[in-house]
Amino acid sequence: MKTGGQLIVDALEANGTDRIYCVPGESYLAVLDALHDSTIRTIVCRQEGGAAMMADCHGRLTGKPGICFVTRGPGATNASAGIHIAMQDSVPVILFIGQVASHAKQREAFQEVDYARFFGDIAKWVVEIDDAARIPEFVTRAFAVATSGRPGPVVISLPEDMLTSLAEAPEALPHTPVETRPGAAELDALEKFLNKAKRPFVILGGTRWDAEAVARMRTIAEAWSLPVGCSFRRQMLFDHLHPNYAGDVGIGINPKLATAIKQADLVLLIGGRMGEMPSSDYTLLKSPYPDQSLVHVHADAGELGRVYRPTLAINASPSAFVEAFAGRTPAATPFWADETPKLHAAYLDWSTPPDSGPGAVQMGPIMDYLEKMLPDDAILTNGAGNYATWVHRFHRSRRFATQAAPTSGSMGYGTPAAVAAKELFPERDVIAFAGDGCFLMNGQEFATAVQYDLPIIVVVVNNGIYGTIRMHQEREYPGRVVATDLKNPDFAALARAYGGHGETVEKTADFAPAFERARASGKPSIVEIRLDPEAITPTRTMTQIRERA
Repeated sequence: MKTGGQLIVDALEANGTDRIYCVPGESYLAVLDALHDSTIRTIVCRQEGGAAMMADCHGRLTGKPGICFVTRGPGATNASAGIHIAMQDSVPVILFIGQVASHAKQREAFQEVDYARFFGDIAKWVVEIDDAARIPEFVTRAFAVATSGRPGPVVISLPEDMLTSLAEAPEALPHTPVETRPGAAELDALEKFLNKAKRPFVILGGTRWDAEAVARMRTIAEAWSLPVGCSFRRQMLFDHLHPNYAGDVGIGINPKLATAIKQADLVLLIGGRMGEMPSSDYTLLKSPYPDQSLVHVHADAGELGRVYRPTLAINASPSAFVEAFAGRTPAATPFWADETPKLHAAYLDWSTPPDSGPGAVQMGPIMDYLEKMLPDDAILTNGAGNYATWVHRFHRSRRFATQAAPTSGSMGYGTPAAVAAKELFPERDVIAFAGDGCFLMNGQEFATAVQYDLPIIVVVVNNGIYGTIRMHQEREYPGRVVATDLKNPDFAALARAYGGHGETVEKTADFAPAFERARASGKPSIVEIRLDPEAITPTRTMTQIRERA
């Protein structure tokens, strides 16, 4: 006989869980007590949204479900930001929520929420466990649901009395991974499409990739001389300095790349959904009927034909697909072989940062410095905002599992993601980028980095405004600025107040020595860049946007 709390921890251990992210609550004290005697590492966070985002980063970088525990009501609703990210980004996460006791349900008890209704549209599965004896069944099923098909978040509600009750339950067994593989007929059909194509293009996206699959994709690209692009914030899926790489497919796309995709006669989309952002509002591939022949490879049959009608649908995970197709070679030298290097040259030109701009701090030279200094396995994280353009456009990703950024466009992600990434890979450099508005949405997780001695470096790009919103405001309602100005703290002093290292950069030349001091400190660090708000994009100033309105 074991308590429900002990059975939860047993089931997590059986499914290979090595760490959880949580904010403690009295509603799941029985689980916390069971964790006391467990080998599972418990990372206590400062806000449930940050904890859920850490779990998302864990799932994003490892492919294994990130595990998050929060308390009922406010704890659960705070965590919903991370669950929305995991859903839109197809990341495996399991959120456990302490729930009110069974006798109090349906009475609007203290902090009571109906989680099936609240999370129903932003989770793959929501369940409440009423019988402790069924914990092994439900937890193992949660791992299967979170990782199969299109991965995503699962939410499990845990009534307080269920967790303290004693039950006799079967020993928990690990879930059985589910793989979807392409058939020979689909592979033959794709080979025929490629042999007939004149202007093919490959777009990589989604999840369920690993380092081996990325390497096999590189082999396929080389064998067929294929130009390859990575969809929005999936840039770690192909080496940016490889001669077949053509650039990132998303918002702010290189116009030459956009033209190449629109003029392609065959698009091979592997793993991604090609949603609103990577499709440039459904203009690169028209929905529901693309101008190009479309071969769509996806692990979830429900995504094939959902937004686009594919010419050929292949229900397979990216890793299984590239494994099956890697041995196939073209019948002759591809017609387009000479064009692929031109697209790569266009990418290199597009991704070379400018060395000038308004104000005393130039982001171009800063990005150039970081590109030369950071090792290939450095992990870069960020949330949302115009500052992220500098990272996405000018950072040349080289290796898998080096990027954690929400395709959902959620602010506040970079700092908690960096904490999780550094905890997972302590030997690697982890750099979080954040705007001033973005940082203060989950910046309290810097305290978590200090607590666990995780020397992340957070680069805060401070321009004193909600930059993306101000840019749109100036374009759509020129001269009518409201609700976008910010008065910020001294971020370097804030870092020191938390027990970390802080630096302030007010001139371009200040950045390199400031960054090196932060790196050498061995502490979690904030390097604040005080950027002129005129430097709103790499190519346009705020004044230019206003004048064109």
